[in-house]
Amino acid sequence: MTFGNRYLERAESLGRLCVGLDPHAGILEAWGLPVDTTGLKEFTRICVAAFADTACVVKPQVAFYEAFGSAGFTVLEDALASFRSAGTLVIADAKRGDIGSTMAGYATAWLSEDSPLRADAVTVSPYLGLGSLDPVLEAGERTGGGVIVLAATSNPSGPQFQQLGTGDSGTGPTVAQTVVDHVAALNAPHVAAGGAGNVGVVVGATVTAPPVLDAVGGMILMPGVGTQGGTADDIARIAGDAVNLASPNMSRSILSAGPDIGALRSAVTDSAAEFPLVG
Repeated sequence: MTFGNRYLERAESLGRLCVGLDPHAGILEAWGLPVDTTGLKEFTRICVAAFADTACVVKPQVAFYEAFGSAGFTVLEDALASFRSAGTLVIADAKRGDIGSTMAGYATAWLSEDSPLRADAVTVSPYLGLGSLDPVLEAGERTGGGVIVLAATSNPSGPQFQQLGTGDSGTGPTVAQTVVDHVAALNAPHVAAGGAGNVGVVVGATVTAPPVLDAVGGMILMPGVGTQGGTADDIARIAGDAVNLASPNMSRSILSAGPDIGALRSAVTDSAAEFPLVG
């Protein structure tokens, strides 16, 4: 199955919510944990216990594990294996972007079946050119792994590049829309077969001038929901006809319920109830 189809299948019972795992110093301290690998490991253990059977998708932020070096990556590897063995879809939020053999190396690291970092999907940056993504896109098609491409992000400076017009005169589609249209073309064969493709996009729930997403044909990862101000109405408005593919990402508003596992589980199920499949 494609990543998009696996997402839709799991969302039928659990809703469309993606829960972010962001073990930065502030959350570790708020949970009464030390800011070291011991705290990181305990944070991650709690998250696996709370989210493996309640969340449709989980999204570990790789940077917070990478900050602890090889020990942090060991914790991440164990978490990825635990989530995947439980059937939880995992997006490694690594935002990788490079060219040629280097990008192929990233594809192997995050999508190869025999990699200790194997995730169900990985986030990537297209800003070295859409062609730079080919190695990871090919790996996704080969393995059924997801490739989630940054398109219109929710950070304030994102529009400086993402809202620029393309073409010689700068009057063509925006960069963000060009990314979305490219992803839609890649997913088109899977959509024609009645499903969703392996390639998705990141579009923030707080973006004021979003690209048109109706034909994207793959997951739309939508950060900015909850603490950052995005709502279910924003998700529906921005996603349009592709609303069932829109997975709102919530991190702080879920993690603030921790470290109690029961409270975290309730936070996920309560939030996910706002984002069922439609129709």
